[in-house]
Amino acid sequence: MAAQKLDGAGTQKMKTLEEAQMSLTQIHSMVERMGVEVKGGGSVGIFPNQIKRLAGALQGQLKGQFGMIADMFASMILAAGRGGSEIVRLRTLRESVAQIRTAMDIAASKVKKDHSVDIVMADD
Repeated sequence: MAAQKLDGAGTQKMKTLEEAQMSLTQIHSMVERMGVEVKGGGSVGIFPNQIKRLAGALQGQLKGQFGMIADMFASMILAAGRGGSEIVRLRTLRESVAQIRTAMDIAASKVKKDHSVDIVMADD
C-alpha cells in the first residue's frame, strides 16, 4: 500500500478539527466540574456562562467547514442557557459533549478518506 498524506484543504480541515477538539476538552472539563458542584449541592455559579462563551467561539470557528457540528454547538449554547433543574441541564450538556465528540471523530475520518493523496516516490 502506498504512503498517503492529506492535501492542502484536508490539512486545513484537520487543523480546524484539532483546535476544536482541544476547546471541546475544556468545555468537557467545565461540564464535569459543574457536575461536581451539582452533586455536592452547591451552585453551578458561572460555569454555564463560561460554557456558552467557549461554545460560541467554537461555533463560529466551525461554521464555514463543519456546519452540522456548529449547529450542535448552537444547541449546546441553548441548553446551557435554559432555566430549570440544574441536574437536567447537566445531563443535557454531558450528552451534547458526547454527541459533538462523536461527530468530530466521524468528520476527521471523513476528511482523511476524502482528502488523502498518494505520495509518489522518485525512482533511483
